[in-house]
Amino acid sequence: MSLAVFLELVEMKAKTASVLPFLIGLCYSWYHYGTIHLGYVVIYFIAMFIFNMAVDILDNYNDYRHAKQGHDYKEKTNIIGRENLSLRFVFWIMVAMIIISALIGIALAFVVGWPLLWMGLFCYLVGIFYSSGPRPLSSLPVGEIFSGITMGFMISLICVYINTFEAFQWNFSEIFGIVIIALPNTMWIANLMLANNTCDKEEDEKNERYTLVHYIGKPNALRLFAGMNIVAFMAILLSFILGLAPWTVLLSFLAVPFVYRQTKLFLQEQVKSRTFRCAVKILAVGSMVQVVTYAIGIFIS
Repeated sequence: MSLAVFLELVEMKAKTASVLPFLIGLCYSWYHYGTIHLGYVVIYFIAMFIFNMAVDILDNYNDYRHAKQGHDYKEKTNIIGRENLSLRFVFWIMVAMIIISALIGIALAFVVGWPLLWMGLFCYLVGIFYSSGPRPLSSLPVGEIFSGITMGFMISLICVYINTFEAFQWNFSEIFGIVIIALPNTMWIANLMLANNTCDKEEDEKNERYTLVHYIGKPNALRLFAGMNIVAFMAILLSFILGLAPWTVLLSFLAVPFVYRQTKLFLQEQVKSRTFRCAVKILAVGSMVQVVTYAIGIFIS
């Protein structure tokens, strides 16, 4: 397996969906609590990144195995069939990654406390059953919810907890603050799956995958896509109003014209090879601008 094929197998291009929620959690930890446990958080990042790659391998693995006959998804679309990869080899790479990341996470839980174990267990269950089992989460109308919450919110929550475990309080105020800070990523990551499912609606239905788009239809899916982009920016504004972020996060609104153009392109045409990248660009630019403007505010203060 070449490096290029491996990077496609683990969906490396989509890793902003895990890295940027981690970074916004890091910024919030420093700004709101004034503390960062660099060693612990680096260990967490490694475990998170390895597991994220394993989940994307699992998605490709299960999509290949469960693809229905009668069209060329296995041979021309899925990376495993297109590159003639050994299914057994792919399986054991995935299992090794899951085990390694789990062992790292368990070891870290011994140090920072068992809440990390329960949060990690939730993320592992969602990650594994996202594309596994008789009715994978990704084939149900709840896929956007689970992907948005698990990657957009839980990654940030775990990051904040690891940095502040000595003083972290499990109360409404603490959790609500993280919800607001993580809401832009939650919306944009959910939109990533929504855009994917909108583009793949017909192919998914051939494979008996009845996602949210199947139930609400493309017109409503497109309205939801646009609406979640609006919610993301409203959350950034609210984070400043509530004192959860420095004033510099308001500079994130400089990205609004870009997000508007990409949203308009996607609303005009939903073709995987041409416009799915619009959702990817919105996530990458929107999340990056939020992190950078947040970091600038920390540096200034």
